[in-house]
Amino acid sequence: MLHVLICQDKPGALETRKANREAHLAYLKDSGIVAQAGPVLNEAGEMAGSIIVLNTDSRAEAEAWAAGDPYAKAGLFASVQIQTWNRVIG
Repeated sequence: MLHVLICQDKPGALETRKANREAHLAYLKDSGIVAQAGPVLNEAGEMAGSIIVLNTDSRAEAEAWAAGDPYAKAGLFASVQIQTWNRVIG
């Protein structure tokens, strides 16, 4: 089951993102459930959020993964949406 996380950073939080990026990337790679991931860019081309596609057995697993993300633990996000997704193309 695919779940999409749509995360928006808090305003002015670029330094928090940069400081936790290495741990976040390791978490993505080590979890074994990340199908796709990448930053959302603002008008200036700076990272300002994330879109992450998880392949999980349940929404609860996606929620637990999101809570354990080093970015979430650092308080980076202003909001996180989790949506079940039905991939049609790709």
